[in-house]
Amino acid sequence: MNDLDVETLLKIVLVLVGILLVLEVVGRFISILASLGPLVAALIAVLIVAYLLDYI
Repeated sequence: MNDLDVETLLKIVLVLVGILLVLEVVGRFISILASLGPLVAALIAVLIVAYLLDYI
């Protein structure tokens, strides 16, 4: 059986924690973008209406 050193195990744990932190940041960024979705859709609708009414 191949034994792993403590340092190797610590490096693996450190990489896994780093991946977890990156996933948390990406998840929060995506949730912020998802919460802005209806606002962006309303802004696009207003711009289209303004274009059709020749305000732009």
